[in-house]
Amino acid sequence: MSVAATGFFDGVHLGHQKVLSAVCAKARELGTESQVVTFWPHPRSVLQQEAYDLRLLTALQEKETLFSSLGIDKITVLDFTKEFSKLTTEQFLRQYLVEKCGVTHLVLGYDHRIGHDQGENQSQMMDTCRRCGIEPIRVDELVMDGQTISSTKIRRLLEEGNVIKAADFLGRKYALKGVVVRGNHLGRTIGFPTANLGIYNPLKLVPGNGVYAVDVYLRREKYKGICNIGFRPTVNSGHHISIETHILDFDEDIYGLDLILEFAGRIRDEVKFPSFQALKLQLEKDKAESLKYFL
Repeated sequence: MSVAATGFFDGVHLGHQKVLSAVCAKARELGTESQVVTFWPHPRSVLQQEAYDLRLLTALQEKETLFSSLGIDKITVLDFTKEFSKLTTEQFLRQYLVEKCGVTHLVLGYDHRIGHDQGENQSQMMDTCRRCGIEPIRVDELVMDGQTISSTKIRRLLEEGNVIKAADFLGRKYALKGVVVRGNHLGRTIGFPTANLGIYNPLKLVPGNGVYAVDVYLRREKYKGICNIGFRPTVNSGHHISIETHILDFDEDIYGLDLILEFAGRIRDEVKFPSFQALKLQLEKDKAESLKYFL
């Protein structure tokens, strides 16, 4: 017996958190287990629906950590395959939620659909839940600043570089995690050594090109930094997007170490400068500008 929610939950944003809060509250009321039944990989990557431009807000491990932090007792990850995608609503409810996961109560977001036959409206789907022995619980949409929060909107905000609004919708700062890889050391020659980040998940969405103020987490310590995302036009590095971070008041060899960047605010567009000296002067301004984004 458990109270559950099901879905991909990319971002685990405030709208998702409202659903998950309802799951935990109902589980406490009934004295039973709270559960999330999610999927991996993303359906689009399996069904090849514009899979080439698919970018995710959260990797699987990130989602699992967020679920646990919100009080979810059990996380069930189902393998999303083409065969799985053909299940009807009733087949999914009976075969997976009831028989495999022991779900007795299912919390549904305002627009949530389940199964291959997603033409059912939510009222019909709730009737199907009851027929399968599951009590459905509907949660209304979460509206902020006149907008319904969604993963799609958050992706768009990040692509535009609006990391502050994205953080409002996520309920936390957007983060990238990776390993520090070797660069060409040009930043060090002008007094701005940088850590070049190789992100762990190639499908993870990278915010739009530009210069950002970032919180940097390294060896369980927190630092301030300025991060450039883009093509580094001043040094003409080609077409490969790099993620370079200058950690303020820090100068150590950290190659090969894990690094987490949390985006606090966007400072400016990426610009091609006529010289390294001009770049250095701008970086000094960026450093001063970044301070307003740190608490």
